[in-house]
Amino acid sequence: MSTTTTIIDGRPALQFERHLKHGREKVWLAVTDPRHLSQWYPFRVTQLEPRAGGRIAFDDGEGTVYTATITHFDPPRLFAFDEHDPDGKEREFDDHLRIELRDEGVGCLLVFTHIMADPSTADSASGGWQTCLDKLEAQLETSG
Repeated sequence: MSTTTTIIDGRPALQFERHLKHGREKVWLAVTDPRHLSQWYPFRVTQLEPRAGGRIAFDDGEGTVYTATITHFDPPRLFAFDEHDPDGKEREFDDHLRIELRDEGVGCLLVFTHIMADPSTADSASGGWQTCLDKLEAQLETSG
Protein backbone atom coordinates (compact mmCIF):
# COMPACT_ATOMS: atom_id res chain seq x y z
CA MET A 1 0.00 0.00 0.00
CA SER A 2 1.18 3.50 -0.71
CA THR A 3 0.01 6.86 0.59
CA THR A 4 0.71 10.14 -1.15
CA THR A 5 0.02 13.70 -0.06
CA THR A 6 -0.54 15.82 -3.12
CA ILE A 7 -2.37 18.82 -4.55
CA ILE A 8 -5.37 18.25 -6.84
CA ASP A 9 -7.13 21.23 -8.42
CA GLY A 10 -5.21 23.49 -6.05
CA ARG A 11 -6.43 21.67 -2.95
CA PRO A 12 -4.60 19.33 -0.57
CA ALA A 13 -5.33 15.65 -1.09
CA LEU A 14 -4.45 12.27 0.33
CA GLN A 15 -4.21 9.38 -2.09
CA PHE A 16 -4.00 5.73 -1.06
CA GLU A 17 -3.28 2.82 -3.38
CA ARG A 18 -3.99 -0.76 -2.37
CA HIS A 19 -3.43 -3.87 -4.42
CA LEU A 20 -6.33 -6.21 -3.64
CA LYS A 21 -6.53 -9.87 -4.59
CA HIS A 22 -10.23 -9.55 -5.36
CA GLY A 23 -11.82 -8.60 -8.68
CA ARG A 24 -13.36 -5.20 -9.31
CA GLU A 25 -16.94 -6.53 -9.09
CA LYS A 26 -16.47 -7.83 -5.53
CA VAL A 27 -14.67 -4.68 -4.41
CA TRP A 28 -17.30 -2.51 -6.15
CA LEU A 29 -20.00 -4.14 -4.04
CA ALA A 30 -17.98 -3.50 -0.88
CA VAL A 31 -17.59 0.21 -1.67
CA THR A 32 -21.08 0.98 -3.01
CA ASP A 33 -23.59 -1.31 -1.29
CA PRO A 34 -24.80 0.48 1.89
CA ARG A 35 -24.61 -2.70 4.01
CA HIS A 36 -21.00 -3.33 3.01
CA LEU A 37 -19.92 0.33 2.91
CA SER A 38 -21.22 0.80 6.47
CA GLN A 39 -18.84 -1.91 7.69
CA TRP A 40 -15.65 -0.05 6.80
CA TYR A 41 -16.58 3.61 6.20
CA PRO A 42 -16.38 5.90 9.27
CA PHE A 43 -20.19 6.31 9.38
CA ARG A 44 -23.20 4.05 8.82
CA VAL A 45 -24.85 4.60 5.44
CA THR A 46 -28.60 5.15 5.78
CA GLN A 47 -29.29 6.11 2.16
CA LEU A 48 -27.42 5.75 -1.12
CA GLU A 49 -28.90 6.57 -4.53
CA PRO A 50 -26.52 4.78 -6.95
CA ARG A 51 -26.22 7.37 -9.73
CA ALA A 52 -24.41 10.59 -10.51
CA GLY A 53 -26.37 13.31 -8.72
CA GLY A 54 -27.67 10.77 -6.17
CA ARG A 55 -27.71 11.46 -2.46
CA ILE A 56 -25.89 9.63 0.31
CA ALA A 57 -26.79 9.98 4.00
CA PHE A 58 -24.39 8.94 6.75
CA ASP A 59 -25.24 8.58 10.46
CA ASP A 60 -22.37 9.09 12.91
CA GLY A 61 -24.27 7.28 15.68
CA GLU A 62 -24.19 10.40 17.86
CA GLY A 63 -27.12 12.30 16.38
CA THR A 64 -25.41 13.91 13.41
CA VAL A 65 -26.39 13.06 9.83
CA TYR A 66 -23.89 13.88 7.12
CA THR A 67 -24.98 14.14 3.51
CA ALA A 68 -23.11 13.74 0.26
CA THR A 69 -23.81 14.10 -3.43
CA ILE A 70 -22.51 11.47 -5.83
CA THR A 71 -20.44 13.12 -8.56
CA HIS A 72 -19.39 9.99 -10.45
CA PHE A 73 -20.93 6.52 -10.57
CA ASP A 74 -19.41 4.28 -13.26
CA PRO A 75 -19.70 0.60 -12.21
CA PRO A 76 -17.35 -1.11 -11.49
CA ARG A 77 -14.70 1.55 -12.04
CA LEU A 78 -15.42 4.87 -10.33
CA PHE A 79 -17.45 6.04 -7.34
CA ALA A 80 -16.97 9.63 -6.15
CA PHE A 81 -18.90 12.03 -3.98
CA ASP A 82 -18.79 15.40 -2.22
CA GLU A 83 -19.39 15.33 1.55
CA HIS A 84 -21.29 18.37 2.80
CA ASP A 85 -20.84 20.21 6.08
CA PRO A 86 -23.25 18.67 8.63
CA ASP A 87 -23.86 22.07 10.24
CA GLY A 88 -25.16 23.48 6.96
CA LYS A 89 -22.49 26.18 7.03
CA GLU A 90 -21.36 27.46 3.69
CA ARG A 91 -17.83 26.40 2.78
CA GLU A 92 -15.87 27.29 -0.28
CA PHE A 93 -15.32 23.58 -0.96
CA ASP A 94 -16.69 20.26 0.22
CA ASP A 95 -14.52 17.26 0.95
CA HIS A 96 -14.37 15.14 -2.20
CA LEU A 97 -13.85 11.37 -1.99
CA ARG A 98 -13.00 9.27 -5.02
CA ILE A 99 -12.69 5.49 -5.24
CA GLU A 100 -11.23 4.10 -8.46
CA LEU A 101 -10.87 0.40 -9.25
CA ARG A 102 -8.47 -0.78 -11.93
CA ASP A 103 -7.90 -4.34 -13.14
CA GLU A 104 -4.57 -5.69 -12.00
CA GLY A 105 -3.71 -9.33 -12.60
CA VAL A 106 -6.21 -11.56 -10.79
CA GLY A 107 -7.19 -8.70 -8.48
CA CYS A 108 -7.54 -4.97 -8.72
CA LEU A 109 -5.89 -1.74 -7.69
CA LEU A 110 -7.98 0.46 -5.41
CA VAL A 111 -7.09 4.15 -5.58
CA PHE A 112 -8.78 6.08 -2.78
CA THR A 113 -8.46 9.87 -2.91
CA HIS A 114 -9.62 12.39 -0.31
CA ILE A 115 -9.49 16.01 -1.48
CA MET A 116 -9.84 18.04 1.69
CA ALA A 117 -11.79 21.19 2.43
CA ASP A 118 -9.63 21.74 5.54
CA PRO A 119 -5.93 20.94 5.06
CA SER A 120 -5.33 20.99 8.84
CA THR A 121 -7.11 17.60 9.04
CA ALA A 122 -4.61 15.81 6.78
CA ASP A 123 -2.65 14.02 9.51
CA SER A 124 -5.67 12.68 11.39
CA ALA A 125 -7.49 11.88 8.13
CA SER A 126 -4.51 9.88 6.87
CA GLY A 127 -4.48 7.60 9.91
CA GLY A 128 -8.25 7.30 9.88
CA TRP A 129 -8.40 6.30 6.22
CA GLN A 130 -5.60 3.76 6.71
CA THR A 131 -7.72 2.13 9.43
CA CYS A 132 -10.84 2.22 7.25
CA LEU A 133 -9.04 0.68 4.28
CA ASP A 134 -7.64 -2.03 6.58
CA LYS A 135 -11.25 -2.80 7.58
CA LEU A 136 -12.28 -2.90 3.92
CA GLU A 137 -9.50 -5.34 3.13
CA ALA A 138 -10.44 -7.55 6.09
CA GLN A 139 -14.10 -7.44 5.06
CA LEU A 140 -13.18 -8.60 1.56
CA GLU A 141 -11.20 -11.50 3.05
CA THR A 142 -14.09 -12.72 5.21
CA SER A 143 -16.90 -12.31 2.67
CA GLY A 144 -17.47 -15.20 0.28
